[in-house]
Parts: sequence; structure tokens; C-alpha cells
Amino acid sequence: MEKNTPNQNGQLQIELKEEVAQGTYANLAIISHSTSEFILDFVRVMPGLPKANVQSRIVLTPEHAKRLLFALQDNVKKYEANWGPIRMPEQVQGGNKTYVPNLSDFKGEA
Repeated sequence: MEKNTPNQNGQLQIELKEEVAQGTYANLAIISHSTSEFILDFVRVMPGLPKANVQSRIVLTPEHAKRLLFALQDNVKKYEANWGPIRMPEQVQGGNKTYVPNLSDFKGEA
């Protein structure tokens, strides 16, 4: 059977290669978009270093970006149901402050 084609049960076979399975650490995501795509750049920022490199770039259609949004929301909800609320360091105790990091000085390179 050819890879990435549905099997007899109609299920897609997905292969996870060993070098990809280990994952890549990132602690910053930068999201940009055009009319036809969303671009997610995952960056590893290290304390004390003046430069951070993009570790991975994912390009999605707007429809897939929205599916990703819904999947993340669903998984965060499930996570918090099992393990309790995810505490954000930017939140004021007892408040509902929303934090968005200031990236106005960000100088990214594609």
C-alpha cells in the first residue's frame, strides 16, 4: 500500500519519522498572514542572547489555521479539566488581564 493513502478501513496512515518525533523546542510563536495563508514561525529565545532563530515554519491555509485554533482550544480545555488552569505569568492575580507581548521592535527575517 502507498503511504499517505487511506487504507481499506478509510483511515489515513501517518508516518512519524524518528528525527521529527523528538520535537523541536520553541518558546515564542510569531503569526502572520496574507489573504491566502497563515504563517507560523516557532522561535527559540534564549536568555542573554541578542539573536533568536526560527526553529520551524508552518504554512497553513486559512481554513486549516481555523481548524488548528479549534483543536488547540479543545485540547487546552481538556488539559485544564485534568490538571487545573494553566497559569500565565502575565495575569494579575484575581484579574482578567489579557497579555499580548509587545513585538513592535521585532525585526524578523524570512
